[in-house]
Amino acid sequence: MAKFTLILLAALALPAQALELKPWTGGATPPLELSDLDGKTHRLADYRGRAVLVNFWATWCEPCRAEMPSFERLRAELESQRVAVLAVNLAEPEARIRRFLDTMPLRYPILLDRDGTTARAWQARVLPATYVIAPDGKIRYRHLGELDWSSPEVRELILKLLK
Repeated sequence: MAKFTLILLAALALPAQALELKPWTGGATPPLELSDLDGKTHRLADYRGRAVLVNFWATWCEPCRAEMPSFERLRAELESQRVAVLAVNLAEPEARIRRFLDTMPLRYPILLDRDGTTARAWQARVLPATYVIAPDGKIRYRHLGELDWSSPEVRELILKLLK
């Protein structure tokens, strides 16, 4: 039932051009400590001093899949400027995630939220859900739904966080 609700909400999301980043008003940044597909643990605290995009996604989510190349473009353009992307998969089997990544090679970490605990802590009730973390470790913005993360407007906003 929960998966159906997420699918329905994702399908009803407005087109990417109609959406914008919303300032975060949801309180303190929740902890994030998850393993990637290679078993390496990633902690948000380890990324302090960088702007970080934390994206919650699933392979069955069409808007999630559609925006992933824009995260890769942003990562490639801004990695040297202290920008990182962390993609948190929502409770899918590793084999399914690996099959998906065979069709869409990405160079940013794919983290495993095996039981959805992290997504709940981050209030990620709709997919995709993306949080923009400032170098001080605090969430500054949240976006629900698909967005072109490599657009000049988004890029400029992220670069402002680094100043």
